Amino acid sequence: MIPVHDRNPTRRTPWVTYLLIGLNVLFFLLSPAVRSTGVGGPSTAELCRQEAFYDKYAAIPSELIHNDQLNRVPTGEVGVDPRTGRVGCVVAPPDYKKIPFLSVLYSMFLHGGWLHLLGNMLFLYVFGNNVEDRLGHFRYTVFYLFCGYVAGYGFALAQADSTQTLIGASGAIAGVLGSYLVLYPRARVWSLVPFLFFIPLPLPAWVVLGLWFVLQYIYSAGFAVSGAGVAYLAHVFGFIVGFLLSLPLRGRRPPPAYYRYRYPPPGLRY
Repeated sequence: MIPVHDRNPTRRTPWVTYLLIGLNVLFFLLSPAVRSTGVGGPSTAELCRQEAFYDKYAAIPSELIHNDQLNRVPTGEVGVDPRTGRVGCVVAPPDYKKIPFLSVLYSMFLHGGWLHLLGNMLFLYVFGNNVEDRLGHFRYTVFYLFCGYVAGYGFALAQADSTQTLIGASGAIAGVLGSYLVLYPRARVWSLVPFLFFIPLPLPAWVVLGLWFVLQYIYSAGFAVSGAGVAYLAHVFGFIVGFLLSLPLRGRRPPPAYYRYRYPPPGLRY
């Protein structure tokens, strides 16, 4: 199911959510992946530039666990192996100093292609505004980043020897989804449901988000075939921490909305 809109009005403008979406789009436009349209594979030169870029800025499980960068990384150049004659990416010791802890932060704003970016931003746009409205701008910012860090390090603990780069805002956004499920389980979410063709249906949030989490868990556990290169386990970690952190707010009334009037509005009596 693809969520496109929810019936859940907010009391204030979700500036942080808009800022996060803007930053994700901006950093994607500045990355080598912006040239990837998703139609046909990238050239060897483009692939080498992307690998070098992500190895420099993205999170890598092995680096996170050992708190040290890899000894050899792609340089972004194309070379030929003299032994096999195969064309590939040149690998050499890095000429930069990488801080693994900060790479988790950078990775939250990096994406591998247009579909990766647009899918994440759609979920953040639909569900982020209400969570921000409930938590407040500052707490929402801390909450978002914390969920992203838990997702990144949680995945690294499970894949401690992996040198594959981990990119995308999915872990942090999964935390937002977990929070939304706790705070607004009965909110109606218009979703495109695939049945022969996509049918728009208003479904309760607990159905949309509950099914989303179940699918992430199934894929991460290997019970079903999923898309290659997707860190489903990071989604699971992010969702769980967002769910748990929001439990103390369940059942509480949201803080009152404060409005400033220059003059009393019509119909208002004191």
